[in-house]
Amino acid sequence: MSVKILLVEDDPSLGFVVKDNLSHKGYELTLCANGEEGQAAFENGNFDLCVLDVMMPKKDGFSLAKSIREKNAHVPILFITAKSMLEDKIAGFHSGGDDYIVKPFSIEELCLRIEVFLRRSMTRNTKSESVFPLGNFQFDCANLILQHSTGSKTLTQKEADVLKLLCENKDRVLKREEILKAVWGDDDYFMGRSLDVFISKLRKYLKEDPDVEIVNYHGVGFRLEVPVAKA
Repeated sequence: MSVKILLVEDDPSLGFVVKDNLSHKGYELTLCANGEEGQAAFENGNFDLCVLDVMMPKKDGFSLAKSIREKNAHVPILFITAKSMLEDKIAGFHSGGDDYIVKPFSIEELCLRIEVFLRRSMTRNTKSESVFPLGNFQFDCANLILQHSTGSKTLTQKEADVLKLLCENKDRVLKREEILKAVWGDDDYFMGRSLDVFISKLRKYLKEDPDVEIVNYHGVGFRLEVPVAKA
């Protein structure tokens, strides 16, 4: 079964080049010229990955990502941006994005990013279900669900990847570079700031149980502290 990718890019030349190259690699591409078209296509299709330009007419990439996340927390979102400012990258993660690629980029780099997302999705779908008890929470990492008596929260793939890594290493301080290389494949400065965004979001999700805490060891890393289950 072919992988379906939603590509939303307002530059017709870049859109054509990306679609043409990815189609030749066996991907099934739907190309949209603006955010409104992209949203309509997403609502009427079933996509394995979304590649969104940030600066677009009618609806920008960040707004489109938020709309997509309201309907689907699982699908990976990769931003294409001409901006390299940290604030723009952080805004992208806050809007629900998983990664970004900065113009100009090579098709080879884009393909590598896509392959990383698809490998993780395949791994998640073929793994046996793993559930981690977290105080008053249950974290079903296979299905990206954080369950509490007050309700459930569906995580994005990146959020689930970070929390799973913390759960697997809850008895020790997990170094920042370990998390970055395991989840993002790199540990540069911009990725480090991105990690802080995801940690902040996870803390917000876990606030219903004050005994569950992601402790920051400044300049070193993080440790997930979970109360010992009563016998």
